[in-house]
Amino acid sequence: MKTKSKSTIKNESSKKLNKFLEEKNVHKKDFAQMIGVTLSYVYSLIDNTIPFSSRGTTLERIAIVMGIKPEEFLEYTPSDEPKLVDVGIQLLQHKQKMLKMSNVDFLRKFPKNKRVELVDLWRGALPLPLDWNNLMNICYILDVSADEIFPYWQSRMQQHMIAGGIDIVSNNDLIDAMFEAARKQIGV
Repeated sequence: MKTKSKSTIKNESSKKLNKFLEEKNVHKKDFAQMIGVTLSYVYSLIDNTIPFSSRGTTLERIAIVMGIKPEEFLEYTPSDEPKLVDVGIQLLQHKQKMLKMSNVDFLRKFPKNKRVELVDLWRGALPLPLDWNNLMNICYILDVSADEIFPYWQSRMQQHMIAGGIDIVSNNDLIDAMFEAARKQIGV
């Protein structure tokens, strides 16, 4: 069996990235901000002046923006860190697919300083946002109602409380009252 040389792998990955940026009309500076790297790093990847990163985080972010699996990069080695499986994020990703919205189109609807956080949400590195306004900004873009996302947010808040040391069983009445007040406040 023939193995590919490192320079062949590097060329394939660089070509794949360059082709994507050209076809999707993504400026290299925007792409750098989406994946959390410098503009010079993106130029170096495209120009083959540095090896395509084998760092899982960077390749996962690149793959998310491109809308492909990171395994499509021959350099990719999955990290040992566990991926979050967040059903709230899965709902949002499903809504995005239903809208036939690419990850690039989705990311372009947000301020540049928020894009890498969204990429990390999509790749399973971050859970559903606790900040309701932040979450609703995402929901607005994906046409998800407050009624639809509230149970996922509530579950996420409960997880946060448990992690913070709150016994949600013995404090059930208090927690129910908190979520009832939240429902009233946001009109759910």
